Amino acid sequence: MYKGFNINIQFNNTELNNFYNIGNQQFVKNQNIANSTLKDLLLTTGKINGTKMQNDWFPQVDADIFISHSGNDQQSAIILAGFLKSVFGLNSFIDSCIWEHSNNLLKLIDNKFCLQPTGYYDYNKRNQSTSHVHMMLSTALNMMIDKTECLFFLNTPNSVSTSGVIGSTESPWIYSEITMSKLIRKKKLRDFRKEGTRMLSKGGLAGPVMESIEYELDLNHLTDIDKNDLIKWNNEYNRNKVAYPLDILYRLNHSKNFI
Repeated sequence: MYKGFNINIQFNNTELNNFYNIGNQQFVKNQNIANSTLKDLLLTTGKINGTKMQNDWFPQVDADIFISHSGNDQQSAIILAGFLKSVFGLNSFIDSCIWEHSNNLLKLIDNKFCLQPTGYYDYNKRNQSTSHVHMMLSTALNMMIDKTECLFFLNTPNSVSTSGVIGSTESPWIYSEITMSKLIRKKKLRDFRKEGTRMLSKGGLAGPVMESIEYELDLNHLTDIDKNDLIKWNNEYNRNKVAYPLDILYRLNHSKNFI
C-alpha cells in the first residue's frame, strides 16, 4: 500500500446506470472465483487444507485499489469501481466479494465436521471453524491491502457512526481493514508499477453484527476526498493522459493530511 483515502461521495442515477455494470463485471469475476473453488477445499482425509483455502477461495487478484465498505453500501462500492475502471482504467478489489461468502464456507465446513447425529452443531467445533475461517479471511484481506497501491474507504453512515468527535463502527471487518491500513508497510510507487505498463509520471460484513460491540475508528491517516475531488481528478487526467492517473490524484491532494 502507498496511500489511503477517506471517500465521501454520492452518485446520481445517471452515474449509477453508466458505471454500475462496469464495476459489477469486476465484482462478479472475483465472486465467481471464490464460489468455484468451494468444492475443492475439503480433503477426503477429513481435514481442511487451510493453505489451499486461503490461496484459492480468497484469491489474491491483481488490483490497483482496495475498496473497503459497509455491506449496506455494496452498490455504491461497485459504482465507484466502475467509475475508476471506466475513467482511469484502474482495477478495484471490492472487499465484500470475498467476505460476504464467509458464511457459505462456514456452513460447508460445519455441515461436514461439526454436525452431530442429534442434528445440532457441536459448540466447541463451531467455535474452532469460525475462528479458522475468520482468521484466514482477515489474513487474505490484509494481504490484498498490502498488495494494492491505494485503499479507498467508502465513508457513509452505514460504515461509520459518530459519537461526539469520535467515529466508530460496528463492523469488525471495517475496523480490521482500516487499522491495518494504518499499520501495514508503506511501499514505494515503483513496487506497484510494472515496467512498460505503469510508468511513474513526472508529477508524481454482510450479515448483522452484535449491537453491543463498537470499535473506535481512527481515520486521521486517510486523505478526505469528496465528489468535487473526483471531478478535479477526472478533468486533470483528461488534460494530461500521459501521466499515470493515481499520480495525478496524489499530486492534487498533496497539501492534505494523508499518509
